[in-house]
Amino acid sequence: MILSISTTHKPATDLGYLLHKHPDKFQTLELSVGKAHVFYPEKSEEITTVSLLLDIDPIDMVRGARNLGGDGFSLGHYVNDRPYVASSFMSVALSKAFSSAMNGKCKDKPELVDVKLPFEVIISVIPAPKGGEMLIRNFFEPLGYKVELIRHQLDTKFPEWGDSKYYTLKLNHTITTKELLSHLYVLIPTLDNDKHYFVSENEIEKLLQKGEGWLKEHPAKEQIIRRYLINLNSLSRQAFERLSEGEVIEDLNDELIEKSETQKSKETLHDKRIKLVAEKIIESGAERVLDLGCGEGKLIKQLIKQKQFSEIAGMDVSYNELVKAKERLHYHEMPPKQKERINLFQGSLTYKDKRLEGFDAAAVVEVIEHLDLNRLSAFERVLFEFAKPKTIVLTTPNKEFNVMWDKLDAGEMRHDDHRFEWTRHEFSEWSEKIGKKYNYKVEIFPIGDDVKNIGAPSQMAIFTYGN
Repeated sequence: MILSISTTHKPATDLGYLLHKHPDKFQTLELSVGKAHVFYPEKSEEITTVSLLLDIDPIDMVRGARNLGGDGFSLGHYVNDRPYVASSFMSVALSKAFSSAMNGKCKDKPELVDVKLPFEVIISVIPAPKGGEMLIRNFFEPLGYKVELIRHQLDTKFPEWGDSKYYTLKLNHTITTKELLSHLYVLIPTLDNDKHYFVSENEIEKLLQKGEGWLKEHPAKEQIIRRYLINLNSLSRQAFERLSEGEVIEDLNDELIEKSETQKSKETLHDKRIKLVAEKIIESGAERVLDLGCGEGKLIKQLIKQKQFSEIAGMDVSYNELVKAKERLHYHEMPPKQKERINLFQGSLTYKDKRLEGFDAAAVVEVIEHLDLNRLSAFERVLFEFAKPKTIVLTTPNKEFNVMWDKLDAGEMRHDDHRFEWTRHEFSEWSEKIGKKYNYKVEIFPIGDDVKNIGAPSQMAIFTYGN
């Protein structure tokens, strides 16, 4: 990933003084998972450009305890976009490479600190979710930037595959160097929620420090804060309180209350699914329960209310999701005895793991469809042969029900990350085959409203060991 900053200020070579980086030197900085290189591809009094190139080592990322990338499939830790996109890695590199400029210091020409320079910034490439172009514009344009975006295809050889979530971003603005760097530091990671380090209260300090003078008045400040703090409600609330001195937090509370009341009045499909899975696990009489692909911990939150469970474990491939789960469960505020019942850990569904053994029941809620079909057999062995809980409650979407969703085109899956979706017959056939192979009795249940000739939106199989 590369970020280039150019100026036509006269003389443009002043950029070297402002950034404390000599134009004639190629400089390398060590990062926790690779290196950052600073160099000047062009320098003259008319135009000078400095580039920040990140060389991220994917193996070092996997070794690091805070790796958040690679969700969704078994090799995701090794095969992912982290080395190639501007994300929290870029923010760290900016802070390390240009710390003096970011703090408004210029030793040799201090008078330049407050001078607004004409800048052009090019970032290749930047990730953004659905609606990414609007998100990018909503973040940068209110600060006065002229925004140009080039969206990249998934594969130029196969244009029918459509566009990817990646953009080349060009920004133009006349602004001080300190302001430019602070905007980039805060906004780049908000476009990509996979932060590579642990997000704690220290991140609030960094956000407020770098956002001083502009974040409070930004029309999208709530969204920026939430995304910068990876949607962790407790941290976002603290940041809102400190930024607005109590003005915004009341509105935020009203919004959350309204949202909660709406959810109570209309039970969603996901609510029904979690409720039914919890009921079936309770009925099984299990005491030690395992939630595979636990995500944000919604099922665990239901199960922890029941005293019958002595241990509730949750595993997910995403460290990010586990952080959110702890927040959703208010883990750090739990009494010691309650904490002892909860065990959250990172792991893969397709590798044998001793930590998965010895449980009475396991839940696999809307998970298998995210696995590549050629990895499904590995998952089957991990769960049914090696872990072998007495009861397994597994759910997956019913492909036939997709025609009921107005937003889905013919043949389209419900989620971009789904590798497959099964009809009721396919799911039943797979469940029966697994039951016979590993000595489990199988029962199939619909989840949600059952439509004639189509079925319910989701389907559940309950596997009970021993015929």
